[in-house]
Amino acid sequence: MASKRPVVLYGASGFSGRLVAEYLREYNVPFIAAGRNKTKIQDVMNHVPGIETADYERAEVANTVDELASLFTGAKVVCNTVGPFIYYGPTVVEACLRAGCHYVDISGEQAWHRDLAEKWGEKFAAKGLLLAPAMAFMSAPSDVAARMCMEAANIDTLEILTMFDGIPTFGSTQTIFAVIQTEGYYLEQNRYKTWTRAKGYEVVVPGYIRTQLALSWGGFPHPVWYKNHPQVANVRSFGGLLNRQIMEGVLATEKNFEETIRPLPKEEQERKLAEMANAVQSGTPPRENSREQRTIDVVVGRGSTDFVQCVLFGTCCYRQTGLMQAYAAHSLTLGPPRQTGFASPAAAFGHRELLRALEGHGLSKARLTT
Repeated sequence: MASKRPVVLYGASGFSGRLVAEYLREYNVPFIAAGRNKTKIQDVMNHVPGIETADYERAEVANTVDELASLFTGAKVVCNTVGPFIYYGPTVVEACLRAGCHYVDISGEQAWHRDLAEKWGEKFAAKGLLLAPAMAFMSAPSDVAARMCMEAANIDTLEILTMFDGIPTFGSTQTIFAVIQTEGYYLEQNRYKTWTRAKGYEVVVPGYIRTQLALSWGGFPHPVWYKNHPQVANVRSFGGLLNRQIMEGVLATEKNFEETIRPLPKEEQERKLAEMANAVQSGTPPRENSREQRTIDVVVGRGSTDFVQCVLFGTCCYRQTGLMQAYAAHSLTLGPPRQTGFASPAAAFGHRELLRALEGHGLSKARLTT
């Protein structure tokens, strides 16, 4: 097993998987492109620019703990892009723990993060392994901005907003609808408080004249990351698309869910939500254009007398995701993470290091004001 490629990219045939492969090639990281259909994996890999120079192989594997653990054994890290993670993540995490691999994924579902922190964090830490979900846009860049605020001023309160202009992928759309059924929380004095269901929030976004519509979208991972933090006690996270029509549609779906679907059995809830998601997005969107698909992360920090704001102006949210997954994998093939067990992206790899990766590829730039 000593010669085995150090990274397994699970879900390589998806939109995000292709972008992770693209940046793994840039970092010269050998990898195994894995998924349920070997032919489909190769079809996707054929569209990765410069793939002929990459050191990779394909692997067809069933989504079972035994088969995945067998594939993962001998590798150092697994990049998991198969969501919604509240449905499909536990199998991959268990296989990683059995195989002795670090785990990173592209999730953003708060319910999934709470489950990881409570059930798996200590198990991974005991083996010296990293469990770092949300190495992706919607979570990791804003974690960077939050850490910049924390080191710049004496603050104990964070408000976090993440918005993007683009077309959600099939997987992202499935996740957006899947989290509707979950309970979302914000953090108040280091205690979870429940978000009001099916409620929209008007938000002010730097660089835009009109206000935008944001949702709590299951609460985002940040309250979980800072639940027991010695400095930060209060965290509220919002987000969405810079497209009011789409956001109003999602909000209407949330309201419809509360009125007509939540009373149904859980399996029926999941089926109806999946059907709704399929009706919205059933295909693969085109490759992002940096002049069109813009992103913005806004973090405001408050203390008793201090104030700080960090804004990340960026582009191409899915390319950001691909880059951060590859950066994490590259780092873990070279040495240990900063923290083992359950950890946020910035805690695992360093907020300035992540920012340098994003800025170095022209995908995001920070503005800090106090």
